[in-house]
Formats: sequence, structure tokens, C-alpha cells
Amino acid sequence: MRSIGLLGAVSIGIGGMVGGGIFAVLGEAVSLAHGATAVAFAIAGLVAILTAYSYAKLSVTYQSEGGTVTFIDKAFGDNILSGSVNLMLWLSYLVTISLYATAFASYGETFFAHKSIWLHHGLISISIILPAIINLISASFVGKSETVIVVIKVSLLILVIIAGASYVEPSRMAPSNWGTPFSIVVAGMIIFVAYEGFELIANSAEDIKDPVKNLPRAFYISVLIVIALYVLISIITVGSVSEDALMKAKDYALAIAAEPALGHTGFILVASAALLSTFSAINATIYGNARLGYIVAKDGKLPRSLMDEEKSGVPFKGVLYTTVLSLILANSIDLTEIAIIGSAGFLLIFFIVNVSAYKLHHEIKASRVVLGISSLFALLALLTLLYHTYSSNPHAVIIFISFIIVSLVFELIYGRYVRGQFFFRRYKK
Repeated sequence: MRSIGLLGAVSIGIGGMVGGGIFAVLGEAVSLAHGATAVAFAIAGLVAILTAYSYAKLSVTYQSEGGTVTFIDKAFGDNILSGSVNLMLWLSYLVTISLYATAFASYGETFFAHKSIWLHHGLISISIILPAIINLISASFVGKSETVIVVIKVSLLILVIIAGASYVEPSRMAPSNWGTPFSIVVAGMIIFVAYEGFELIANSAEDIKDPVKNLPRAFYISVLIVIALYVLISIITVGSVSEDALMKAKDYALAIAAEPALGHTGFILVASAALLSTFSAINATIYGNARLGYIVAKDGKLPRSLMDEEKSGVPFKGVLYTTVLSLILANSIDLTEIAIIGSAGFLLIFFIVNVSAYKLHHEIKASRVVLGISSLFALLALLTLLYHTYSSNPHAVIIFISFIIVSLVFELIYGRYVRGQFFFRRYKK
């Protein structure tokens, strides 16, 4: 029975995007785009809305809880590409959890007088372990709490925008204070991970009422609302706080942005909202990634050990693997690298989804021109990000490429020797 209306579907999209991303990457954007931070968020939003077109068309035709995985399988079949992307998507969500956990730690440290490496890593670990326990005890809590948390964090962002509007100094955003055109685009691509999450609407397609009308509307409305939110928040942040102050508080820039209008109370409010938001985002992503592993394993594309769904509806081992790997990633990679790897991972996956939609344009009744532009923009965005990162932070590129290699090698070995299917050719079991 379909139980989710348009408002519920839009909430899923907004909740998926306005998780920990904006709290984590705002400072990164300012460091590159400077006065043009709002432009950088708009550029990233353009890539997101074009990709949302592909998701809208695909999710109407192929309504499945598999979402992204299903779309790529429909376009390319069971081969090395679809098999590798399944694992790449799973790994990308691990990076997202790590990003949220690092942001949680950065904002959490502001409540302590003395900072230390032990406090930082302790907060990172707590922010992952506690949600994992919640998932294992009560999966239903994740869904029930998410709508309330979405309302709280969006309301707080709106409060910061309204309260801070009169404190904006337009001169801070004058073209003379902008980064170079290339650095502005790069900033948009690094922060693209802040738009990751709208694709979760596709995973709920089977539960959405009147899907032909409501699915496309949910994608477009949620992405457009979030673009507006991010652009306005960027204007308030850059326009009301000096760049020196923002760079000193780079990892918790959004809390600093609330101070001119709301004083220290505003700082506390935003920092608290960041903790709540990142914690809930980790909670939901652990659940979603464990479910993703379960769905893909059920189809035989990942090890069957991820299929041990208990009576409570919780894939225990899926939660365990997600938790352990996220803890390792979050405690070994810094915030900038996590943001780059996360954005690159989703840009790659969204590029493949756009190409999948292009390949299936007849079946999904979509414009080849729009899909061609969507695919091109996603590819150019990814290449721009990697080109810049290779010269400034090669370690992040190495980690990203290693993710791709791990995904390919896993598919080569697992597809050939375990699943017995590879390159459209079945092997004897």
C-alpha cells in the first residue's frame, strides 16, 4: 500500500540533502570561492537538478527500493560495470558517514574549552557507534525521528537567513573578492556532496502515492528548495562574517555565521543543530547503507552474509560492516579529503546514472538532449574536481582511485568465482 504523499517524498529528498553536508563543507567552499561561495553552491545545484531529471524519469518507469542500483542494472545488465558501481555506491555512503562524523566532531569540540586529538577522534567514534546501536535496537526509530529532525534543521537555517539578512555587507561579495572562475567551479564540485541525498526518493518510489505525478515533483521541489537554502546561507555567511574569521573556524563556519545577528546564543543554536543534524544523518545513512547491502546481496551481487536480516528488520552484519569501515575512514582521513572523495564518488555514480537514463531514453520517455547535457555536466564536474585535486591534494585522488580499483577487482573475483556471472557470460557453478 502506497503511504507517502508529495510532502513526505519532498521531506525524504530535503532530509537526505540537508544532513551534515552543509555544516561540513561551507568552510571548504569559502576557502576556494571566497566572495563567490553562493555562485559555487548554485553551480553544484545545477549539476544536481540536471541529474534529478534523470532520476525522476527512471524512478517513474522502474519503481524499486533498489533505486540507483536498479537503474544501472536496467541499462547495462549484470556485468562488470553494474557490479562495480553497486560496491562503489556502498563505499561512497561510507565516505558520507565519515564526512558527517567529522563534522559532528568539529562542532562538538566547540563545547569544550580544551581541544585535543583524543577528543576529536573520540567524538568521531561516538557519533558512529551510538547510531549503529540505535539501528540495531530499533530500526523504526530512524524513520520516525527523521521528519522531526528535518523540520528542526531547516527551520534553524531559515532563522539564520532571516536574522542575518540585515547584517550582510554586499561589498564582501563583490566580483573583486571572488576566486578565479576555475576555483569557483572547483569549490562547487568539492561541496557537491552537500547535494547528495535527493536520490533516496527513488528508493521509496514503491511507497509514493500517484508516482507518475509525485515522483518528478518531489525530485525537482526538494532540489530547488535546497539550492535556495544553500545559496541564501552562503550569502549570509560570506556577507556578514570576515573571511579571516571564517577561515579560523573553517570546520564549523556555519555556527560563526549565526553570531553577527544572534550572538553567542546563535552560535550555540547552530552548533547544537549541527550535532543533531549530523547525528541523524549518520543514523539514517547507516540504516540505508545496511539496507542497500542487503538488497544487492539478495540479488547475488554482494556476499550473502549481508542478507542476514533479523525479525526486527535489521540487517545485523550490514550495520556492523558499515560501522567498522566508517570508523576506520573517519578516523584516518581529514575533512577536506573526505569531502573531495565523497563528491567525486557521487559525481561518478550520477554520471553513470545519467548515461543509463540516456541509454534508456525510449523506455523512460525522456529528452535525449537534456540527458546528454546532464551526462556531460556530471562528467566535466568530476574531471574538474579530479584535475584540481591532483595538483593540490593528490592523496585524496589516490584514495578515490583505490576505491574504484577495489570495486573493479572485487567484481572481477566475486563475479567470476562466486556469482559465476561476468560480462554477460555465465560460468559453470
